[in-house]
Amino acid sequence: MITRRQTLKGMALGAGVLAMPNIVRAQDMPKVKIGMSGWTGFAPLTLAEKAGLFKEKGVDVETVFISQKDRLAALAAGSVDGVATTVDTQILWATTVPLTQILILDKSKGGDGIAVRKDIDSFEALKGKSIACDAAGTTPYFMLAAMLQENGMSIKDMNLSVLSPKDAANAFVAGQFDAAATYEPYLSTVRNDPDAGKILATTVDYPVVVDTLAFPTETISGNSETYQKIVDGFFAALQMIADKPEESFGIMGERVNMDAKQFEGSAQFIDWQDQAENKAYFADGLAQFMEMAVAIQFDNGVIREKPDLSTLTDASFVS
Repeated sequence: MITRRQTLKGMALGAGVLAMPNIVRAQDMPKVKIGMSGWTGFAPLTLAEKAGLFKEKGVDVETVFISQKDRLAALAAGSVDGVATTVDTQILWATTVPLTQILILDKSKGGDGIAVRKDIDSFEALKGKSIACDAAGTTPYFMLAAMLQENGMSIKDMNLSVLSPKDAANAFVAGQFDAAATYEPYLSTVRNDPDAGKILATTVDYPVVVDTLAFPTETISGNSETYQKIVDGFFAALQMIADKPEESFGIMGERVNMDAKQFEGSAQFIDWQDQAENKAYFADGLAQFMEMAVAIQFDNGVIREKPDLSTLTDASFVS
């Protein structure tokens, strides 16, 4: 948790202390647990942890894989200190635990999308059709609602069956449903089986999936130095990916049972956000996106009250 570990007691003074400066520093580091998933967009957090980049910045970070549906409960219970998830989910969770997003991790660029049968050429053609999609409050549901809204439609115009992203893709390929909302690696189940159908639209066409790192709002002021080190560690991981791609992909891939080449392939569908991109999106884009996301969540009954957007972001950590 976000506390400083106790330094070693009873350690000999003088030369004995000087001989172990790294141990002393490690004991003094604040420890932070971050709840996330194996989504490729979050992987630089794994890299910063496993390659020692967070510790180089002076913070001991442990990333913990927790399903999206259980991540809020873990945060509320104090099992983790912060969470990585999509902006739309941060908005939903903030109605229970006030959250502040301090870092934009990635933007999906084709990693999420809608698969359809080969005879469906437009969103208009989806009216009255069956679609497999995860439940309200999930990212696939938000993506579907956002894409439909952009085309003058709503989820009520379709016959929705609730399936997980993996099950939705598998059912679609097996011949069930007219469409499916899913994400990588499951979307590639359709990409790799053109006889099953095609991709109608992805987040390349509709950039509505953005991932962020957030912490409870009440903890921000008291832990600003610690959180700054986490942000700096993330940017250091992006630099390592640029400088040592094969090593970096290997480390990140190992965490999700992929080799370096496989992981590199998954990375083509996301866009990690460096410091310059963070600054630009915090300054112009994120606020507008959140307003749109709030409206979609509210109109679809996912949230019953609109959170205070002024406390949902803090751009100072990427400045």
